[in-house]
Amino acid sequence: MTIDLTAASITEAVQRTFEGTEDGRAKELFVRLVQHLHDFTREVRLTGEEWFKAMDFLERAGKTCTPTRQEFVLLSDILGLSVLVDLIHHPGGGSVTDSTLLGPFYVEGRPTAENGSDISGEVAGTPLFFNGRVLDPDGTPVAGAKVDTWHSDGEGFYDVQMQDKLHGQLAMRALLTTDDEGRFWYRSVAPRYYPVPTDGPCGEILSAANRSPMRPEHLHFWLHAEGFEPLITMLVRSDDPYVERDAVFGVRRSLVVDFVQHDAGETAPDGTPMDESFQTAERTFVLAHQER
Repeated sequence: MTIDLTAASITEAVQRTFEGTEDGRAKELFVRLVQHLHDFTREVRLTGEEWFKAMDFLERAGKTCTPTRQEFVLLSDILGLSVLVDLIHHPGGGSVTDSTLLGPFYVEGRPTAENGSDISGEVAGTPLFFNGRVLDPDGTPVAGAKVDTWHSDGEGFYDVQMQDKLHGQLAMRALLTTDDEGRFWYRSVAPRYYPVPTDGPCGEILSAANRSPMRPEHLHFWLHAEGFEPLITMLVRSDDPYVERDAVFGVRRSLVVDFVQHDAGETAPDGTPMDESFQTAERTFVLAHQER
């Protein structure tokens, strides 16, 4: 029955409406969601005014989303949900590289690049030379792996945040492919710590909680290879002031690396004589075999 319900009986009534769901997992998710959502509402005794504010928040979050900005992903991030899902399924601690969250600035349709390319898109900043290698758990190189990488500029802005300045072009992101030795390498500009977007509804949560919006300096990676589990991860600068205060809880100590400073006059890893200071970073990524 769905009439004459009470605050105690409505939960079971709503759950029964999912009994016809053919997908067993979908049924489980909806039934448990209703249970926890209703329990939360009863526990805090949610008021009508608070409900309206919540609906308004969700509506504004939806309107804030664009093809290059995902406010709901950011909401998941600042509430720790994104990292929690990852930690449940990838607790880490083994030989495989730890994963972490994707973040809201991943973009489909990124340009492909040859190894050794400058992927900065001519964005000004301190040159950064990155060298990576992809191996399996036994140490065998993974050739032909696809490596997505993206990061901010030296002021903490991603390309999608300065489309007018870049005339609609993407920068500081690319899709590379590992060589026969599992290696990939590129040149870009050194990123910087930055605040997550605070001009939307998620910023209101951070402000109300007096929380810092800052993320430490990092490089994003998404690796794909046939026969291996995909890996979404990032590398964080070891001496960054926010390395232990990430607004979205995404830092793992195993992913903290040194960004080495070099003086002008030194030679870059690709053999380029440099007339300005630059940075280098490197990392070996280990992928897990797909379960059969």
